[in-house]
Amino acid sequence: MLYISTMSECLDEELVHKYLLGDEKSLEILIQRYLKPIYNFVYRYAGGMANAEDLTQEVFVKVWKNIKKFDRKRSFKTWIFRIARNTSYDYLRKKKNIPLSYFEDLEGNNILIDSLEDPAPLPSELFDQSNIAQKINTALDKLSLNYRLVISLRHNDHFKFREIAESLNESIDTVKSRYRRGLIELRKFLE
Repeated sequence: MLYISTMSECLDEELVHKYLLGDEKSLEILIQRYLKPIYNFVYRYAGGMANAEDLTQEVFVKVWKNIKKFDRKRSFKTWIFRIARNTSYDYLRKKKNIPLSYFEDLEGNNILIDSLEDPAPLPSELFDQSNIAQKINTALDKLSLNYRLVISLRHNDHFKFREIAESLNESIDTVKSRYRRGLIELRKFLE
């Protein structure tokens, strides 16, 4: 247990390095660390719980397949969110469904199904609990996708503007401009 608590305090880049050296637990910790934030991001981006579950699975398959290509000089957080953004964008463009069998090993065990189960309320359940949250959610839905993504990454996922710019592959000035314009639009919808 001491091993897990010490490992869970490691920086993302350290965990990637340890995984590449053969430590399977490091990848499990990264998945646990990013499962909920990636799910929430994909949920907002692709719109819908069923889509979000499938896309989240696809994101982690891509992470697993491409982790050797990760540039450790960069932020793992922005790298994984860029994968999530691109995966969601491709889905919206193609409306591609991802089978759960992607995550089955040779014995037919699904390696991510246990990780996806979360006793915490889903984002949709949290919004239903509060009238104010419902109004904000309705207003956010009225925003263009570009504004909604920047505001969500900034406030829900606590990204810095630089991280948002890297994740969305946009300039920092574009991100800041979208953020300001999005907040102005959001205020109009809430009035």
